Amino acid sequence: MENITKSFSGIKVLDDVHFDLNAGEVHVLAGENGAGKTTLIKILAGVHTDYEGEIYLNSKQMGFKSPHDAAECGISAIHQEMSLISPMTVVDNIFLGREKVHANIWMDHSSQKDTAQQLLDQLDIQIDLSLPVEEYPLSVRQMIEIAKALVYDAQIIIMDEPTSALNDFEVRRLFDIVRDLRQKKYGIIYISHRLEEIYEIGDRISVLRDGKSIGTALADDLSPQELIQWMVGREISQQFPERMTSIGKERLKVDHFFLPDPSKAKNWVVEDVSLSLHEGEILGIAGLRGSGKSELFEGLFGAYGRTAQGNILLDEESFKLRSPRASIAQGLVLLTNDRKGTGLVPPMDIIRNITLSSIKSFSPKGWMHTQQEKTSAQNHTERLGIKAHSLYQEVDTLSGGNQQKVVLAKWLQTKPKVLLLDEPTLGVDVGAKHDIYALMNQWTSEGLAILLITSELPELLALSDRILVMHRGKITAEFTRDEATQEKIIHAAMGEEKKA
Repeated sequence: MENITKSFSGIKVLDDVHFDLNAGEVHVLAGENGAGKTTLIKILAGVHTDYEGEIYLNSKQMGFKSPHDAAECGISAIHQEMSLISPMTVVDNIFLGREKVHANIWMDHSSQKDTAQQLLDQLDIQIDLSLPVEEYPLSVRQMIEIAKALVYDAQIIIMDEPTSALNDFEVRRLFDIVRDLRQKKYGIIYISHRLEEIYEIGDRISVLRDGKSIGTALADDLSPQELIQWMVGREISQQFPERMTSIGKERLKVDHFFLPDPSKAKNWVVEDVSLSLHEGEILGIAGLRGSGKSELFEGLFGAYGRTAQGNILLDEESFKLRSPRASIAQGLVLLTNDRKGTGLVPPMDIIRNITLSSIKSFSPKGWMHTQQEKTSAQNHTERLGIKAHSLYQEVDTLSGGNQQKVVLAKWLQTKPKVLLLDEPTLGVDVGAKHDIYALMNQWTSEGLAILLITSELPELLALSDRILVMHRGKITAEFTRDEATQEKIIHAAMGEEKKA
């Protein structure tokens, strides 16, 4: 790709970018959110067709008119937002848009099933091909996306944040598949914000910053510190800011909390959980997928209504579990792990997203005080360092890190006492992560209490003052900051009780 330039609404998002890929290579495309990575690969994948510059495939100049056109030429993309259609079967998803037919009339179901089975065998995935993909967990759907890419007989496979929702075991499995594809001479473009992944799987690294090419280097020749400096344009002396704790009185007390599994009336998704959280404290909640940690947060937030059971005190007063609205009013809020689905209203602007949960305070008698609303949003934008061209910019045009800060601003606007953070840095670049860590330290120094879920163990260990570990809905261990190690947490997450 040479001299690639692309603008949206007169704003240049790619400026004279160069990128190349060899057969049998994993070339990592790195950069902060908003650097232009996704736009660049969407141009290569035929999603964006209006751009300046040239694309050469096997030395031949190409111009793709659509994703189907790019796929026909051997380019397949696995985007952050999966392209699978949930109610359709595994086979139908794999062959969607590329169905096998007899005499241009009849679907060749038998041949499709055989080919799909061969592809999934190649990926070491044993599943029922006739079931809808919605029946399978996210990790399996990720593998189905790869099978869908391979059915096009691709030469180039683009993977945009493929591990963002996978656990460590699933990441290992994916990397084995990537290495196998590399050995078979596929060219792979890999996008990730996780430094450890970049160095484990990448052969070369190219960095974009503010839509411009910053540099390309062999992974072995580029230190992590240099890579971060290329990405953010400044030196970050340490990954995690120093944690200064000033823990005060008990803020939240949860006793014998139970949450029924909606799909199984006799089972508990959270069972007999008790915890205590203090002013100025970050309490980490660890556990594997299915451990019940996210459901615990949703239950405390009132997402399950009155079906949740337990005694809860907030500042020594009874906390009423009724609904998210009631929880917000009492001072407890939840940042979910799906900012686009449950955190933001993407078509709305920054102002309206920030004030969404506190709209009554700007319309005391039914009339909106729009200037007051704008001023408040402006204050939060400045305080959190949200980068945008205008407060009236739609949030789905912002980078992932800035979208996350908008969600955080929305909850800070409600003046909470307890902040539940479920994967606050998911899909966020290294610079924005550092900003969020610093903000968490600032908020706790002001007395806010935080419950934290993160699948990145180094992040959990660095940020948490204490850590509780869950397994199958129950707490199996508690560690102080000094006691906690990755090994102890993993053992407890697998159900092994902490030894006295």
